[in-house]
Amino acid sequence: MFRLEREEGCARLVLDRPEARNAIPASGWAELAALVAEAADARLLIVAGAGGSFCAGADLADFASMRGDPAAVARFREAMRDALDRLRALPIPTIALVEGHCYGAGVALAMACDIRVAARDAEFAITPAKIGISYPQEDVHRLVALVGPGQAARMLFGGQAIDGEEARQVGLVEANSPAETRLIAAILANDPASLAALKQAIARAADGVRGDEGANQSFDELIAGEELARRLEGLRRK
Repeated sequence: MFRLEREEGCARLVLDRPEARNAIPASGWAELAALVAEAADARLLIVAGAGGSFCAGADLADFASMRGDPAAVARFREAMRDALDRLRALPIPTIALVEGHCYGAGVALAMACDIRVAARDAEFAITPAKIGISYPQEDVHRLVALVGPGQAARMLFGGQAIDGEEARQVGLVEANSPAETRLIAAILANDPASLAALKQAIARAADGVRGDEGANQSFDELIAGEELARRLEGLRRK
């Protein structure tokens, strides 16, 4: 279902089930969580799909077997939550590169990344209302934080697809291709400790934190550190 590739400090987590447009089976979420943890030592994680699709969401074929089994439903929900929250909590920058279909849980997967980049053919839809289910509250929270309650209501209530350009306009994605190549190179050129501190600062700010002693300590340590001196010396030599 997944494969983890590495190249020059960059890890790439690929959803590799193209015959199902990379829909994630219930048994796949634990594997996703394990590979996310394995990628934590990289400098950057890219999440992408094989075969021209990002992710068609959770595999709907699994839902029939869960009917009448509340424990199975709970296990599915908790496994999905664990994988997405592990991805969100990674200390390194994460980018979702979205090509083709990005539906349902696939949108949740993309939203768990720091940055979303949509290809020209990307198509986003959140369709639980079409099949008579809901969407996890944590993922609704992330959606509202990105696009606002009105756009979130439009996407959730209507279940209609939007293309990559519209997704960028409403705030669901931050960039359209080919910005990804420049962005990846720029991130990899920057200091990992600085990126980790900035990621923590963004998370605090998203939670409404305006000041934090841990952030102050990180700021002071980085200014006093050797990496700043090394990089300033490099700038002087240019």
